[in-house]
Amino acid sequence: MSSEPPRTHRIAVIDDESESLASICRALKKVGYDISSFEDGLAALQSLDSFRDVDLVVTDLKMPRVDGIDLLKKVREVNREAGFLIVTGHGTVETAVEALKAGADDYILKPLDLFELRNRVQQILERRRPGNELRFLRHQIVTGGVASPIIGKSAGIQRILEQIATVAPTRSTVLLLGESGTGKDLVAQTIHARSLRSREHFLPLNCAALSPTLLESELFGHEKGAFTGAMERRLGKLELADRGTLFLDEIGEMPLEMQVKLLRFLETREIMRVGGSSHLTLDVRLIAATNRELAQAVEQQEFRTDLYYRLKVVTLVMPPLRERIEDIPLLVWHFLEGFASEHQRPVLEVSPEAMAALVHYSWPGNVRELKNLMENLVIFSKQSTLQRLDLPLEVRQQPATDSQVTARFEELNMSTIERQAILQALEKTSGNRLKAAQLLGIGLRTLQTKLKEYGMTER
Repeated sequence: MSSEPPRTHRIAVIDDESESLASICRALKKVGYDISSFEDGLAALQSLDSFRDVDLVVTDLKMPRVDGIDLLKKVREVNREAGFLIVTGHGTVETAVEALKAGADDYILKPLDLFELRNRVQQILERRRPGNELRFLRHQIVTGGVASPIIGKSAGIQRILEQIATVAPTRSTVLLLGESGTGKDLVAQTIHARSLRSREHFLPLNCAALSPTLLESELFGHEKGAFTGAMERRLGKLELADRGTLFLDEIGEMPLEMQVKLLRFLETREIMRVGGSSHLTLDVRLIAATNRELAQAVEQQEFRTDLYYRLKVVTLVMPPLRERIEDIPLLVWHFLEGFASEHQRPVLEVSPEAMAALVHYSWPGNVRELKNLMENLVIFSKQSTLQRLDLPLEVRQQPATDSQVTARFEELNMSTIERQAILQALEKTSGNRLKAAQLLGIGLRTLQTKLKEYGMTER
């Protein structure tokens, strides 16, 4: 299953100036785009096949060996629908015309105004939306694209999966509750991917990251001249998510004045851009998430009662990681193997003592904390097996556990042994599952079930 939001736009950025490349990538990642970067035109050409699925290319014009126009022509051979935004410090009419004649959609001058850059990117993507959707559908047919996997066999996660299966095909607004780092964004993506809107946009927006003025513009869009610096019309996230899904993260931090406007949209399904004079009717499914106790915020008059009840049509509560300890080994293996592949490092095994410490740790940062730790360990580990002393001090200091937790860990430890036996059998048979099953003395179907249970199917 795919590991990315189904309609997050894929953008390739190419620039031989490292600072410029980094700033462009940061600016576009910040608003939810999926970014791949290349240090110059030649590096991009060497990965030309990866451009088949990009929606937009942002490239410097003047680069050594392969310049932006040459790159444009080559990319067009594998992807005719991709948009092109040329970045140039050479702002002559001649270079601009040359780029546009070669097929670029637009150009922007250095030094970059990152706000303007995002506007240009958004405009190009919107103009090229029909072509991008056709390319996306072809990609879905080939890959069978579904949302990111939600890893876990605990009762809490199985309940969440059942709720997702029930609510995803409906049009209902969904409210996701749970501590920070429990995976609410992943659940939102999965709901969208399994809905009838899966071929349309999934757009995330963090309500805590913007001031009230910027949040209103980001959500509803604005007209040219609506305020100082509004040099042209900009479409908001609601309008861009028309027929798709908008994910409002940290909805509990939304200012009260914006809550009124969001409520009005939920009741009328109409918006008006900032500075606009006409209403637009939209079909957007809303998924909201928060780690706040919204009922308590309502009592304290920090969140509107009417909006609260509009949002909680369907409420899913994500369990904290400390309540799903049987999922910890599965997540550990999933992250270790994923980061080993990403960083081109060998896959770490985990000693029983290290796994015991990981299982007994309280994980205040939940799955996000576990994921970040696994990446750190993959990068810095100097041995093939993760030992208890390799873990941070706070993880190694296991709290006292009751007999129920200890019993559950003993079961998990047996799972670790079982998984390692399966790995050894597969290695001895060069990955032949039938021979590995015979070596283990189990049936092929049982082995396949175990591989799926331990998240080892791709490996």
